[in-house]
Amino acid sequence: MAKLRLAVLISAGGTTLQNLIDRIVQGRLSAEIVLVVSSRPEVYGLVRAQQAGLPHEVIARKGKTREQFGQAMYERIRAVKADLVCLAGFLEFLPIPPDFTHRVINIHPSLIPSFCGKGFYGHHVHEAALAAGVKVTGCTVHFADNEFDHGPIIIQKTVSVQDDDTAETLGQRVFEAECEAFPEAIELIAAGRVQVAGHRVRIQAR
Repeated sequence: MAKLRLAVLISAGGTTLQNLIDRIVQGRLSAEIVLVVSSRPEVYGLVRAQQAGLPHEVIARKGKTREQFGQAMYERIRAVKADLVCLAGFLEFLPIPPDFTHRVINIHPSLIPSFCGKGFYGHHVHEAALAAGVKVTGCTVHFADNEFDHGPIIIQKTVSVQDDDTAETLGQRVFEAECEAFPEAIELIAAGRVQVAGHRVRIQAR
């Protein structure tokens, strides 16, 4: 199986980044993180990258148009020859250029198309799920396109909602599902088993 070269984009604490780092170190994920980029300079995710000895930098959204931000980001991603871009708690909208179609994946803490889109991130997602009274929620790994939380879905994992859940307790269980789903999607892509047909993804048998 090919070892994918990953560029991991973060905006906050980097817990999803840490999950990928740990799995690579443990030999449970056949990939190499060649670049970590944060859209914010003060976040703990950069400390995680530094502690792991990973190349890391900040490309701030502030002061740039959306197009300038995307151009700066992909200039660095292309320079390190990344095969796949992982949006790991990345909160900025990032345009997808033609050469990165189906090469950018995102993890979202709900079952898309529920509780997704602009403004739905972190605890906001789980609060909305509880307010709606759903019995099942979960997480989604999908290819990013030029709409929020919209591209073809690769993997979804479900999480039951308990009667006594808060946004925090529900969010923790959804994050545990994310820790399984994101590496699984990367492995499927590395193995060449992911086929996109229109807006649908088909997983090829081994």
